[in-house]
Amino acid sequence: MAYQHLLYQFAGGVATITLNRPEVLNSFNEVMNLELRNAIEQAADPSVRAVLLTGSGRGFSAGQDLAEATAQPQNIAELVRRKWTPLALGIRNLEKPVVCAVNGVAAGAGANLALCCDIVLAAESASFIQSFAKIGLIPDTGGTFALPRLVGLARATALMMLAEKVSAAQAVAMGLIYKSYPDMELLKAAHELASYLATQPTRGLWLTKQALNRAMTNDLADQLEVEAMLQQEASASADFAEGVAAFLAKRKPTFTGN
Repeated sequence: MAYQHLLYQFAGGVATITLNRPEVLNSFNEVMNLELRNAIEQAADPSVRAVLLTGSGRGFSAGQDLAEATAQPQNIAELVRRKWTPLALGIRNLEKPVVCAVNGVAAGAGANLALCCDIVLAAESASFIQSFAKIGLIPDTGGTFALPRLVGLARATALMMLAEKVSAAQAVAMGLIYKSYPDMELLKAAHELASYLATQPTRGLWLTKQALNRAMTNDLADQLEVEAMLQQEASASADFAEGVAAFLAKRKPTFTGN
């Protein structure tokens, strides 16, 4: 499928999706939002075993294109439900790991979109900002759900209410993201990580992702039962059999994602 505001590339089991409105810091208009939802659906193809999401130019994403959103009166709740909820759920429900390479500023819904991903890397010059308070709105795209769980309630509250900019180094230190890299090394590192994940037991990684999704709301007893059920499913996979056989034979496993 040809995209107007995205670049979609597939190689070596990795689908690389690049937000491509650099002239407006990859802020989302109606077209790009729909295209990203379509790209996530495209990445559900079984040949794709890992996804890399990044941005072009000097920003990852500035979030919602406010010029478009305020051009005419509209129901904001419906806008959020129609545009941002499907993106957050699409990433969290995608049956493969999603790596995010934050190449520049990630603001508002753009920041929270990154936090929906499974492993987040950032360029040293990148920054994260919950910019909603600056225009009298609340964080969306799962921000009020994910941020307190990542950095704690006290820090999340301050970041949301003060709209403070968080550098990549600060984001790593507070547990907001996984790692940061020098700007020129980010995409190479992100591609290497996604390529590695594409060789791993995809089914098991998806079941791990399911377990983490459910852990957000379960109590201990419920989560232990989830682990038991998902472990049973994982043990029935071809990759589990291959992993055990490789371990016993003292060789490197060759996972197929099944």
